[in-house]
Amino acid sequence: MAEAFDYDLFVIGGGSGGVRAARISGRHGARVALAESSRVGGTCVIRGCVPKKLMAYAARFRDAFEDSVGYGFDPGEPTFDWAKLIANKDREIDRINAAYIRGLEAAGVAVLHDRAVLVSPNRVRLVSSGREVTAANILIATGGHPNLDTGIPGGDLAISSDEMFHLPALPKAILIVGAGYVAVEFAGIMNGLGAETTILHRGNEILRPFDVSIRDAMHAAMEKRGITIRLGDRLASIERTSAGLLARTRGGAEIEADNVLMAIGRTPNTRGIGLAEAGVRLDDSGAIIVDDRHRTSVPNIYAIGDVSNRINLTPVAIREGHAVADNLFGGKDVIVDHSGVPHAVFGIPEIGAVGLTEEEAKRDHAALDFYETVFNPMRNQLSGRDERVHIKLIVDAGTDRILGCHILGDEAPELIQLMAVALKLGATKAGIDATMALHPTVAEEIVTIRTPSRRWRRDEMVS
Repeated sequence: MAEAFDYDLFVIGGGSGGVRAARISGRHGARVALAESSRVGGTCVIRGCVPKKLMAYAARFRDAFEDSVGYGFDPGEPTFDWAKLIANKDREIDRINAAYIRGLEAAGVAVLHDRAVLVSPNRVRLVSSGREVTAANILIATGGHPNLDTGIPGGDLAISSDEMFHLPALPKAILIVGAGYVAVEFAGIMNGLGAETTILHRGNEILRPFDVSIRDAMHAAMEKRGITIRLGDRLASIERTSAGLLARTRGGAEIEADNVLMAIGRTPNTRGIGLAEAGVRLDDSGAIIVDDRHRTSVPNIYAIGDVSNRINLTPVAIREGHAVADNLFGGKDVIVDHSGVPHAVFGIPEIGAVGLTEEEAKRDHAALDFYETVFNPMRNQLSGRDERVHIKLIVDAGTDRILGCHILGDEAPELIQLMAVALKLGATKAGIDATMALHPTVAEEIVTIRTPSRRWRRDEMVS
């Protein structure tokens, strides 16, 4: 790179994708700086999937204490300390944050704890210090932020997922507006820890992008656990009362809660960082438009992760950041494959999914076979718990190729990660059938389903 620039690569945003791009670029020998105005680690590590899953683990212990009785234990009356959970969670986040910084510094990356704004295609201004630096290439990895509905009366009384990790006390009751990943996961956490939990959603079902069989089963499982799910209704107002908050819906319902969580999606962080000044084009949603090599409309400016709003998952941002580093400084030409990405919902129970849903498969294929099984796993037999596992395979009847795998049940995400490998390698139903089962496991059900529960042939069901 030309020595006229201060850096070969300047990364704006220290989330998982930006950190990976910076670290790999540094290992390739590039001169790299990374600017982050908050803590290194981004949404996933600091205020997203990592702390959320730690809290989900905590929420599962109530089940574990109850189930242990059937296995001969006497757990007594366990108590829960919210402040201790939050403190321990924060300590783990501090550890990961420090590890990220060490990794960057070991790769020779200059970590700048400042907000960076584009001045031109090759120039960045650091807001706090006022210093300007130049770079041959710039990577935007600023992620997104949670949406809030401030347009309703009292909307400012609601909180986002960011604040959920630092509540001063466990709510006695909480209203969660929305029905996607974040809403369902926090509903499981709050309910599991003992809070009266209500979901309010304007649509006709939770988890809309997921397979119909799995989302219906998840809905039933959540209600069985005592979570109230109110569909086809919208939040109209929130007011503070002597008892806490009172939320009113357009449908006329009144819901009392200590907190109202808005889990209604996220918006790319593209405002106020100088994109227009640098000539970077955005789409109608405010996301940065990129090509298959993550280049924006400005040849030397790149964007990865949630800010480009393609598949907003941490592993995708990491893979994209690695690809940018390899392409710029590693002598490679990598195009990230965005197909076959596994998804998980760390609710109670959990969901794992990879490949096509039933709706998607019917749109793109003429003949399908569906293999489904629903059962109470062995672990529940002595405890007496009735919480079913639901496994569904979607198979192209013409080619025998497995198009999708969807699982509801504890450890479903662990199973789906391995099924994602199988689907990526072109697994067929015959190949799954030829695989020896490992007994006794939940996973063996995947390789022992032999008879289709349904057959579908272009707009008509056949037995």
